[in-house]
Amino acid sequence: MTDRTFDEEVDLLVIGAGAGGMTAALTGAIHGLSVLLCEKTAMVGGTTSTSGGTTWVPGTDLSLKAGVPDSAEDAATFLRHVVGNRGGDEQRRAFLDSGAEAIAELERHSEIRFAAAVAHPDYLDGPGAAFGGRALGPVEFDGRRLGADFDRVRPPRDVFMGLGGMMVGRAEIGALLNPLSSRTNLQTTLKLVLRYARDRLRHRRGTRLLMGNALVARLFFSLRQRGVPIWFDSPLSDLIRTDGGVAGAVIQTPQGPRRVRARKGVVLATGGIGWNKNLRARLFPAQIAPFSQAPEGNTGDGISLAVARTGAALDDGCDSAGLWMPCSVLKRPDGSTAVWPHIILDRAKPGLIAVGPDGRRFVNESDSYHDFCMGMIRAGLSEAWLVVDDAFVRRYGLGLVLPGGRGLRRLLRQGYLHSAPSLDDLARRIGIDPAGFAATVEEANGFAERGTDAAFGRGSSVMNRFNGDPDRPGNPCLGPIRQAPFYALRVVPVDLAGSGGLRCDGNGQVLDGAGQPIAGLYACGNDAASIFRGTYPGPGTTIGPAMVFGWRIAKGLAQAA
Repeated sequence: MTDRTFDEEVDLLVIGAGAGGMTAALTGAIHGLSVLLCEKTAMVGGTTSTSGGTTWVPGTDLSLKAGVPDSAEDAATFLRHVVGNRGGDEQRRAFLDSGAEAIAELERHSEIRFAAAVAHPDYLDGPGAAFGGRALGPVEFDGRRLGADFDRVRPPRDVFMGLGGMMVGRAEIGALLNPLSSRTNLQTTLKLVLRYARDRLRHRRGTRLLMGNALVARLFFSLRQRGVPIWFDSPLSDLIRTDGGVAGAVIQTPQGPRRVRARKGVVLATGGIGWNKNLRARLFPAQIAPFSQAPEGNTGDGISLAVARTGAALDDGCDSAGLWMPCSVLKRPDGSTAVWPHIILDRAKPGLIAVGPDGRRFVNESDSYHDFCMGMIRAGLSEAWLVVDDAFVRRYGLGLVLPGGRGLRRLLRQGYLHSAPSLDDLARRIGIDPAGFAATVEEANGFAERGTDAAFGRGSSVMNRFNGDPDRPGNPCLGPIRQAPFYALRVVPVDLAGSGGLRCDGNGQVLDGAGQPIAGLYACGNDAASIFRGTYPGPGTTIGPAMVFGWRIAKGLAQAA
């Protein structure tokens, strides 16, 4: 019988339909709980939908199938090396203990499908680091299976789609850019474009879903298969307290506020800090750009309400309260903005350096996007310049400029990047110290000749070399900057996710200021403080814990019931 003080009553109430929230809702349904999933916006997916979708979970059977067996024990050794004494030991043990079982159960009982990458190394070297097996890639999904619900899947960023709405895999980029260079390239191009053309007769974008979009669609499809109700356009308005715990929540639906009782628990998965101005001002360094890569609907609702209404502890003791990515920004003629995250396609390649206003390098340019930005933060930089020569642009592209220099003239006119016939002219054009810049380029060219970066060790790590140019002899990350004209592209550090969040225990239960669990309140994804304490161990180390703790929370509540 429903309590008359509530409008709805379920076992499990999940707030937020990103990877973590949908996993919690799906797991609850798999284990027989009555579940309600509430999403603030009109679409599922959150930050995951615009990401690569890679999911870092050590020790799964998928690594065995891929021929690169991995173990949770090795991962534990690696994480002790990376995280050190920053805390979070209990949560990391829980993650490693549950990860393989979580992935296996989701694959058995839903449409979730992953493939372990044979080669996708951890971002840092050290004991227990893996070259492959831990990074799980979502298997492609046919969005047509969702029917009308396909429009509920948040699309990728427009800069990552071809022809106005076609998703493209990393291995397919070369074929699409050079369709006539070989029969194989032509066949690949025709197959992709013809499928996309058919899709556009009925859909706003292509239905061939890859990466984060595929993962989100698989979770969503699985929830629909199990009949889990999803309230869209229904943000969290308040948490309902009772007897020192949380009994439910007030959801602001299009029909008005609804009081929902959660017999077993409320799971906060609202996307973390995101665009919340107060949390950003409190937790983020001043250098971080005043915008986020998270969807604009991610405004810190779960964190803010939990702290204000339940006395939940905000864990701001991470090494870094955010995970960062260097981004370049284009202001389009129509007033819209395109943000390009510089992940691996250009930064890791030989013949590029990053400099600050003094014209000097400050970081290993081939390190992970997070560590690149941590270099900016340590150097006190709010912006930096990626510098290359004409040969680099023609071979690799630069940001929105595609390999072969496609789009270069237009983007120069729009002020996205700058060009000059000499290094001295380029320095003066972008306002950096010409003398320091000249000395830096000369030093970098010397490193390229010798194959060793004596300043920052570029090309010395497994991940550096993996993302460099395999066709370049010697160090695949070092190359000269000599061929005029020269180009510079401004980048700023932008948050892709939060590390700071609600303090939780190994079961995902939110803790109060005294370290005691708050009855009935749980958090996963970016609403929970990072189990890696602000470090970034490898590809997918936000989505992996989000899904595993979403699974762990729901299964634990089902077993307790």
